[in-house]
Amino acid sequence: MNKWQPKMIDHFQNRRLAIYLIVVYLVIDPSSAAAQSPELRFGEVVPRDVREMYERGLKYLANTQGDDGSWQGGQSGPGVTGLCVMTFLASGEDPNFGVYSNPIRKGLRSVIRAQDANTGYMGNSMYHHGFAMLALAEAYGAVDERNLWPRGEGNNKRSIGEALELAVRSAVTSQKKNSLGAWRYSPDSNDADTSVSGAVLVGLLAARNAGVEVPDQSIDRAIAYFKSMTSDSGQVAYAGGLGGFDESIARISIGNLVYAVARRKDLSQYDATLKYLTQRIGKDSGGHYEEYTRYYQAQALFQGDIDAWEKWNKLLVRQLKSKQAADGSFEGSFGKPVGTSMSLLALALNYRFLPIYER
Repeated sequence: MNKWQPKMIDHFQNRRLAIYLIVVYLVIDPSSAAAQSPELRFGEVVPRDVREMYERGLKYLANTQGDDGSWQGGQSGPGVTGLCVMTFLASGEDPNFGVYSNPIRKGLRSVIRAQDANTGYMGNSMYHHGFAMLALAEAYGAVDERNLWPRGEGNNKRSIGEALELAVRSAVTSQKKNSLGAWRYSPDSNDADTSVSGAVLVGLLAARNAGVEVPDQSIDRAIAYFKSMTSDSGQVAYAGGLGGFDESIARISIGNLVYAVARRKDLSQYDATLKYLTQRIGKDSGGHYEEYTRYYQAQALFQGDIDAWEKWNKLLVRQLKSKQAADGSFEGSFGKPVGTSMSLLALALNYRFLPIYER
């Protein structure tokens, strides 16, 4: 057993044990179901509309995955592949023996093959690196490493845990080179923006939650950068310091989310961003990149205000029902793989299986 396997087994067994105990609890004392409903932890029964949309989307992704495990069409690379892999993981299907276990393994192998063995960098931008790192963190502990690589191929291939550790090291090294303590497109950039930095920071926070060592200093510096980019109104600037604020629900959601997942809900900037988001539910935020905005807005509202999320989620379901194509895909500014995966991941809060979605 390698050094990564004990945590993987513990995580998988703990999730099964939790579900088993809930079932036993309700069998022994059914009358207690109303008082201590497992829905408080796992959410209500997923609405039929969500299940049907999600399943059509998963079939589209499974049918369009390339032989190398990636997805093509618009933007492509390990970050896009990572988003698609997370979409399958978020459905609750068994990632090791379920109907989508093969696309999950193929996708993870594609992400790991795309990683530079020396630097740990994945893709051609830190966007790709951040989303790919997040996917590895969400798969770590859920996907059985012993079945990841085909027989005979795994001897010289990195495990998920090893690839994740290397990806974290790459992100931290990049941050140390950056005078702002954050990230931009290149791992060697000395400037930063809140969009790229959000992708990388969420990946680091997910890795930390999965048990991989991430220096506290790295998280603290990144949070300090986001604080410096958040106005008293809750708006979040893009790059270049304060100023140039606009109605970017995506950036405000990113800022709110990183504060929440970093366990910094004590910050005034967290309160300001959450207030901004909750007061604008139901209003058309306008702009481009709708799928990108939905992806972050769903997570931010879920982490910050469950009642606000439930209200927004009903609007989201109606909106996406009208946008899903007959083949299960969603159009998007970056191509169908990104549009489909980000739209479905916005819906995936109804399932709540991904560790990053835990409140």
